[in-house]
Amino acid sequence: MHPTPSPLPELLHIDAAQEDRLEDLYARYRKLSEDPEGCRPMIIVNPPVAGLRTWEERLADPLVMLEDELRSLEPHLRIGDDRVPTVRVQFGTAQVAAAFGCEIAIPTNSLPAASTHVVAETEEIYRLKVPALDSGWYGKLGEWTELWKRHLPKGVHLQHPDIQSAFNSAHLVRGNDLLTDFYDDPAAVDRLLDVVTDFMIAITKRLKAAISDDEAWFFDWGSLWRGAARISNCSMHMISPDLYRKHVFARDVRFFEAVGGGRMHYCGTHAEVIDEFFKVPSIHGFDCDLEHHDFHRICERAPARVVVTPTGGRGADSPFVRRLLSGDWPRKRNIIIPVSAKSVEDGKALMAALQKSLPY
Repeated sequence: MHPTPSPLPELLHIDAAQEDRLEDLYARYRKLSEDPEGCRPMIIVNPPVAGLRTWEERLADPLVMLEDELRSLEPHLRIGDDRVPTVRVQFGTAQVAAAFGCEIAIPTNSLPAASTHVVAETEEIYRLKVPALDSGWYGKLGEWTELWKRHLPKGVHLQHPDIQSAFNSAHLVRGNDLLTDFYDDPAAVDRLLDVVTDFMIAITKRLKAAISDDEAWFFDWGSLWRGAARISNCSMHMISPDLYRKHVFARDVRFFEAVGGGRMHYCGTHAEVIDEFFKVPSIHGFDCDLEHHDFHRICERAPARVVVTPTGGRGADSPFVRRLLSGDWPRKRNIIIPVSAKSVEDGKALMAALQKSLPY
């Protein structure tokens, strides 16, 4: 039995003035893709949010999770930054793997993660079938999504849940043996990637239809992006760019072509594979970790159509933000800059300073 959801307090109200501001905000987000040379960077300022419950509490009650998601939006309305009012059912990174049968664990005050692999031998890969669309946690995800839709305040949108990528999820299903399979049984690797991609396409189409009737744009990470979904290729730094080209690239291309394009996340350490990601014709957005990659250099390498953002946010005293505040911005204009602030008032000041430092 599912627990009875807690009553949802009135946490967020988007008035007429905010509605007008948000309509302008959506138009400016679309301009990032539609007019890369004539747009201006978007800035998201993340201050601390008090009173959030543990992940155990949020995962036990759908409306507790929704309440905390809404609580996290309120400071952005006060700052007036470029954060879109969106919320997401947070079930972690292993939902595709769970649909294939991987067990899920919930670490202390953390999101769910895969705790087992389900393919012990490559021979088993050839018997794998695409799971039913309510497998794993997807039945529960559907229930929570419908409940949230009934309780969403006016003007708040739903983001997609995390789907990872063909390679990330195949790695969870098979485990580290997948890395030697590239050499011992490459056909099995291709078969596994194909089955995972087939499921990702099917589940993404279902999820997109459940949360939005906009076929051209989707919400993710508090922003509006061209396409339908994000994939996370974090684990790609475990294999060479050549293996990505030979085995994974075509699956990424097929996924994005099937769902209508989207964006890619990469928190891996190796930079060489990023150039391969940019060759996927229908990716319209990309992000990577500032600790391992120079954002300005990534902006130089990215195609004009690709909106680029750094993973996470840095404070005003960080080298990255200080560089921007000095006026040294990337020449690429269609970028989204997340930063962190100590308070709402600090966030307002940082937002104004960054806007003033723009050289164009």
